[in-house]
Amino acid sequence: MCLEGPDTRAYTAPRGLPIPVYNRRMLLLLAAYVGGVLTILSPCILPVLPFVFARADRPFRSHALPLLTGMAVAFAAIASLAAVGGGWVVALNHYGRYAAIALLALFGASLLLPGLAERWSRPLVALGARLSQSGAEPASGSAGFFSPLWLGIGTGLLWAPCAGPILGLILTGAALNGASAGTSLLLLAYAAGASTSLALALLFGGRLLSRLKGSLPAGDWLRRATGAAVLAGVGAIALGLDTGVLAKLSLATTTGIEKAILERSRAAMPGDAIADTDPAAGDGLLKTAAAASRDAPGAYRPGVEGALPPLDGATEWLNSPPLTREGLRGKVVLVNFWTYSCINCLRTVPYLRAWAEKYKDQGLVVIGVHTPEFAFEKRSANVRKAIKDLGIDYPVAVDSDFALWRAFGNQYWPAFYFVDAQGRVRHHQFGESQYEKSEQVLQQLLAEAGRKTILPELVAPQGEGALAAPARSPARSQETYLGYERTRNFIPRGGIAGGRMQTYKTAPALETDQWSLGGDWTVEPERAVLSGTTGRIAYRFDARDLHMVLGPSADGKPVRFRVRVDGKPPLESHGSDVDAQGNGTVDSHRLYQLVRQPGNGADRLFEIEFEDPGVQAYVFTFG
Repeated sequence: MCLEGPDTRAYTAPRGLPIPVYNRRMLLLLAAYVGGVLTILSPCILPVLPFVFARADRPFRSHALPLLTGMAVAFAAIASLAAVGGGWVVALNHYGRYAAIALLALFGASLLLPGLAERWSRPLVALGARLSQSGAEPASGSAGFFSPLWLGIGTGLLWAPCAGPILGLILTGAALNGASAGTSLLLLAYAAGASTSLALALLFGGRLLSRLKGSLPAGDWLRRATGAAVLAGVGAIALGLDTGVLAKLSLATTTGIEKAILERSRAAMPGDAIADTDPAAGDGLLKTAAAASRDAPGAYRPGVEGALPPLDGATEWLNSPPLTREGLRGKVVLVNFWTYSCINCLRTVPYLRAWAEKYKDQGLVVIGVHTPEFAFEKRSANVRKAIKDLGIDYPVAVDSDFALWRAFGNQYWPAFYFVDAQGRVRHHQFGESQYEKSEQVLQQLLAEAGRKTILPELVAPQGEGALAAPARSPARSQETYLGYERTRNFIPRGGIAGGRMQTYKTAPALETDQWSLGGDWTVEPERAVLSGTTGRIAYRFDARDLHMVLGPSADGKPVRFRVRVDGKPPLESHGSDVDAQGNGTVDSHRLYQLVRQPGNGADRLFEIEFEDPGVQAYVFTFG
């Protein structure tokens, strides 16, 4: 998951807390558990409540406990696989969801129709009878245990909790750092927290239900009402309400609480637990430090944050033979994590080029570590073309396996790590701002290395097109992915048919940050692919600049397009990749600047119409 940091202007994955590994894991486990407990406050839990409360009148240990256990384990397993397994896991989970919907629909119908319940439970009763004959627990107990367990597994397959800051941190860490027992444990802790709050609600609800049953002459009426509620929950999930309308409502309910938990967790750790000043430590995870706490009046004196991790995990080196940390001793090194379709990364390129040129004779080595976000950014030919088009001549380490990303413990695009001549990381910065401070740190490290002829003037490069500086006031619109794994605000809600071609109609009206499709599209996990001969995408945005990451058809044929803003050609508001009439061509996988207004104003309707088939659309970004 990539988020646009409002303060740092960086594409970010929620960053792990910079504290000792053991304490960090315990703290994250606790935060994950609390985040799960808070799920009961979110409207997106509503569709699964009927499945849970349908057994509120049964003994907790033999019915509710196996149901909640099955729900927690199934969610943790599926979420772990989906986070690291790629699109095939997501596609497989679609079939699992269909099976779970059918199972729970049958369960709801059985509550409405007692005769149906008797027929579909016969196989479980027969299994229990056979087990009892072989010395296992009695048939009724066996059937009574396995029935709620399977219902819980089905509920876990359907449950889509709102991805607030805590769950987002877990899932993003899993996607970037690979599969691990720690990831599954965190997801299980989150699911256990949700099960705990549901269990407490169930215990309370069970007592209330017992009282109601004692006072109601018709217990059958209550059972039928529960069955109707179950079917309503199944319908809500089948229509996508749990991940659409209810998820949007949920974010306003719990996100603030979760952010407060994470911030207090950071504040609770003492400063000396954050920094590691031993330059020999940190071959694996870089010990990031709270460098700002070392600021002193006057000149900035960066402290020591750890040792430069090894650089031997790169899959390829461009513009240079492979570099090693041993070979870089005596040099001041600036390591920049970037990816070539990231607008925040692109806007840093003019400064990196200027620093590399200005200080190369003083002993500065700038290293770009290209760590991809999308699959097309893993192709060496695409990276080579990008660095040629961008005029980058400093060394670039191709990090398609995320080896250097993990070695640095990095979770941001762009990220900067400043290394002194002794091989120690002295400063880090996330995001595209603070260029003056960054250059002053470089000058400080070069002075410490004995360089005496450093010009104090700071560089002031002027980027063009997508490399130009962002607007003074930040964009209100946030980046929006078009692939079904991470998309949001699609209209109509729940209307994306993941993994298969569907005909869409552009919504007649959109609110700010909402978007829609028109024509025949196949929406895949990380992109939307135009299946028809023509197609449209509409987005109502509030920002100065609008960009899209686009690619041509699968066979490489260019795709022509036309842009409209509020139904008219963009004229003076056209981006660098379109003309004044809004005409342009997608000829390679990259970021395209489509709108560049003179300044920020009211929200506007953006529309792009593709005149050829096969275009690949990944994400909207703004500036």
